Amino acid sequence: MRILDHARIAELPNPYFGKVRDCYDLPPDADHPEGRRILISSDRISAFDRILAAIPFKGQVLTQVARFWFDHTADICPNHVLSYPDPNVVIGKRLTILPVEVVVRGYLAGTTSTSVLTQYRAGVRQMYGHTLPDGMRDNQALPAAIITPTSKAFDGGHDEPLTADEIVSQGLLTAAQWDEVSAKALALFARGQKMAAERGLILVDTKYEFGTDAAGNILIADEIHTPDSSRYWIASGYEAAFAAGTRPPSFDKDVIRSWVAARCDPYKDAIPEIPADMIEATSRVYIDAFEAITGQVFVPDTSFATPLDRVRANLAPFFTA
Repeated sequence: MRILDHARIAELPNPYFGKVRDCYDLPPDADHPEGRRILISSDRISAFDRILAAIPFKGQVLTQVARFWFDHTADICPNHVLSYPDPNVVIGKRLTILPVEVVVRGYLAGTTSTSVLTQYRAGVRQMYGHTLPDGMRDNQALPAAIITPTSKAFDGGHDEPLTADEIVSQGLLTAAQWDEVSAKALALFARGQKMAAERGLILVDTKYEFGTDAAGNILIADEIHTPDSSRYWIASGYEAAFAAGTRPPSFDKDVIRSWVAARCDPYKDAIPEIPADMIEATSRVYIDAFEAITGQVFVPDTSFATPLDRVRANLAPFFTA
């Protein structure tokens, strides 16, 4: 299997290795006084705060889905993108990332402790500065899309729910910054929902990351509307599933997560080896998601002996060591 399980390249400066992306910060130069960031999407898949496996072509899918959406939303919000030197790589502007995680939700859905469905089931009706009506059912459309912001845990701690007033009063953002971020987030989500609907999909919820450049302009960074940052349902199966009280059909990446959780305590135990057929099936899920979201045929890049060889060759112009 062709897998990019890491992109640790000694010749690139200032590395930062995340759960899924391997990043390098290029120093400032005459053309880029703020510097640039290289973001390489590996094929790693993470859950339970750890790496579970590597999925063939996952990194290429994430990079190319984000590219599709950045191209189709630049009129709403500028983004960090400067170039794409490789199918798994984006080079972006260095930004100061805003300390608020911006999640937009269109449905009463989710599984995490901060999701609106989890809180709603617990009897909470006022959350994130919004009041939800009584009598809603799992996976029902919200009266209107809402933003459910959380504090961004840069230190590895837990994200905490926030209201708009708290964001400003705690000094996380100015009132003007939050007004701009929230307006752009809702507009991006509306564009995403409209384009997804045209492709037979429902964009259920998504997470955005915003940052500022040296002039204070707000840009969107990282990724947008990818299968990792967003939940998509398949529209043709939604009504029947909602009527039956079951989860609507989706690009289900939870197959590996569920398999692992059934066999060990994934937060404490060693992760058992995941079967090859499950790895292959998950790769197919990502590829199917790319094709459904973009309307394009996925062409896996098989140039060079390995994906890492290709990434190294395409990033050689940026080597500093």
